[in-house]
Amino acid sequence: MEEQTEVVQNNTAKDRSPESRCSENGPAENRSVENAFAGNRSPAGRKQDVHVPGILLAAPASGSGKTAVSCALMAAFQKKGLAVKACKCGPDYIDPMFHREVLGVDSENLDLFFADEDILQKSYARHGEGADLVITEGVMGYYDGMSLDSAEASSYHVARTLKLPVILVVPGRGAALSLAAVIKGMVEYRRDSGIQGILLNQVSAGLYPRLKEMLERELKSSGHPIPVLGYIPRDPALCFESRHLGLVTPEETDGLKEQIRKAGDILSETVDLDQILQIAESAVMQEEERTDRWGGRDRPESRKQPDGPCIAVARDRAFCFYYKDNLELLEELGCRLVFFSPLSDRQLPEADGIILGGGYPELDAGDLSSNRSMRDSIRRAIEKGIPCLAECGGFLYLHETLQDENGRDWPMAGIIRGKAFPTGRLSRFGYVEISRREDAGPGTAADSWLAPGEKIRGHEFHYWDSTDNGSSCTAVKPDGKRSWNCIHAEKNLFAGFPHLYLPSCRKFAERFVGKCRNYQKTLPKGD
Repeated sequence: MEEQTEVVQNNTAKDRSPESRCSENGPAENRSVENAFAGNRSPAGRKQDVHVPGILLAAPASGSGKTAVSCALMAAFQKKGLAVKACKCGPDYIDPMFHREVLGVDSENLDLFFADEDILQKSYARHGEGADLVITEGVMGYYDGMSLDSAEASSYHVARTLKLPVILVVPGRGAALSLAAVIKGMVEYRRDSGIQGILLNQVSAGLYPRLKEMLERELKSSGHPIPVLGYIPRDPALCFESRHLGLVTPEETDGLKEQIRKAGDILSETVDLDQILQIAESAVMQEEERTDRWGGRDRPESRKQPDGPCIAVARDRAFCFYYKDNLELLEELGCRLVFFSPLSDRQLPEADGIILGGGYPELDAGDLSSNRSMRDSIRRAIEKGIPCLAECGGFLYLHETLQDENGRDWPMAGIIRGKAFPTGRLSRFGYVEISRREDAGPGTAADSWLAPGEKIRGHEFHYWDSTDNGSSCTAVKPDGKRSWNCIHAEKNLFAGFPHLYLPSCRKFAERFVGKCRNYQKTLPKGD
């Protein structure tokens, strides 16, 4: 099984020409956060002011309603005619899917474990081009970072890096004056908290005016004249169903568009949108003089090569967890992406590489298993030598069998000689750095993916496990206190539970693309 942390159809062509085979359907250091704010990790260069109107929505803890409030605000501002874009702090896949459902455009992951500060600034500035407002949804509690005692890679870290004003979403149910203590503590915990507004969640219309008056008085008397900007009432339109530590995906949520529309209408009446816009206008960060976020190269869309390798990317309700940055980097390296469904397509599109991303294949194990022609097609392609990246849900799909939550075993692709099964608990969790095993000798298959000393960053989050997790690489937690073996690395296969962030090790991405190019050269050419 695959899950996301809060702390995240193509027909087979008739010939082998690139045009017919692939259409373009788709697109650490342990430093203190405070010291990191003094500058970027890259060599100093000329700085320029970048004005992207935006806010970051944070909360004291997970489960405070950030996603519902974020989506409702997006809908409310979009209804006012504003060009709105969205971002998500951390490695989460599912929340950005909700953002995309509202806005019709991809959300951007902002993750300071995956990317250095200067890269994050460039990514944010580029993503925000042309927007009247960028709404960034925080992760976990505002100050919660990579470890229990660190704010590194937290929402706070992101807000400080991007100089974003922060709106704090505070659950108000069952509390009164204690809310003032919570908010005061959040504001004062770091002198540069950046908190400039408060939204009260789960508060009634009758109680809100009194709470607003009390909180603004208490905050002002403490030296923090921070406005309370509105309230979010208890309403079904503002409730999203959860699974484990993440939300149920948009595709599984009936009537989502109508629900979000209603949520936006509600917040249009209960939240001071104009005051939020005024706060958002104050967002000005300094970034190094920009070429683009890829370090001076052309943008990905200008680098697509009509004769480049074609990569088939599994994408449907069972396989839906992808970082936009990963796909854009592959395009920047000259690849063309074609999307297919292991659930509904009968066979793999003709391509030069395969990516099987994360998702929830265990929920559709029966349907995936019954599509035997697709299972056979993928198995034959990998056995024939096509390069394949498989992450978490995609890794489960490659097993001999996948056991569902009811204990039934379903035949899968049969590449991994083992069984995937539910554990009933979170097995391995959080950020990791992946490197080849130190005790592996030279000339191993892992060398063709990761050179000695190289590391690629990613994260794990799953309630399913495997009888054979692989042992080609080692995953190490950022604090270095825990590690484990992982990954099946073969000449044409890199498969395991970790979700990889490809820009964190460009050489890894280049090697994958190189394998796809080499495979492309072995194929017979069409007329």
